[in-house]
Amino acid sequence: MSEWFEHFLRVFFETVHNVMPIVVIIICFQLLVIRKPLPHPGKALLGFINLMIGITFFLDGLNIALFPVGELMAKQLSAPEFMNLPDGQASSNWRDYGWFYLFGACIGSAATLAEPSLLAVAHKAEEISGKTISAWGLRIAVSLGVALAIGLGIFRIVTGTPLNYFIAAAYTVVIIQTIFAPKLIIGLAYDVGGVTTSTVTVPIVTALGLTLSSCVPGRNPLLDGFGLISLACLFPVISVLCYAQLASWRAKKRHSNHS
Repeated sequence: MSEWFEHFLRVFFETVHNVMPIVVIIICFQLLVIRKPLPHPGKALLGFINLMIGITFFLDGLNIALFPVGELMAKQLSAPEFMNLPDGQASSNWRDYGWFYLFGACIGSAATLAEPSLLAVAHKAEEISGKTISAWGLRIAVSLGVALAIGLGIFRIVTGTPLNYFIAAAYTVVIIQTIFAPKLIIGLAYDVGGVTTSTVTVPIVTALGLTLSSCVPGRNPLLDGFGLISLACLFPVISVLCYAQLASWRAKKRHSNHS
């Protein structure tokens, strides 16, 4: 217990050290530029302490749970005995990793739905748009985009396909969609990619990619293990733009039927 508490304090003080520049900047601008005292300093201090404790628990939880679970699942799903390989050796054939594709897509989608940042952005978008944009519909669209991204990312790792091919193709699709998508959704669609890859998704996806690349013959974790996050940032833009175009088409069809 004392060992864990010492570890917790060490992580806590590291967190305070990392966040302190943000606090200093805010206080300096408040006092030197705006030249007004900080409103409710007691509440601000209490909030800062709560934030530090919460981040510390979260970082500790990542190391205890999310990273190990992601690594364990990747090792189990890519194990030769699980894939029933006759020679008992790891395979580089993409057809042998069907369960891995499915698990990656499902865990990516579920983790995205659990992202607090996406939840906040979705509710704010619904509020500002007067419920023209559905918070639940937006979250589903983003989660489907992440599921597709993780599935393709795993395929890229297994086959060794260069990442730039996927990035170039995806950005081509995004550019074409941006031309025809409703202007209301474009900025939001580009933003959700960033908020998608946050506190819950990144640790699990990173652990999956690094562990899989170390298990597939001929793959280098440094060269092939990273890149899943970039796809998880990009493909939600595509899925949200598709969602917006579909919603716009349904609205026009409904309006024409009433006319």
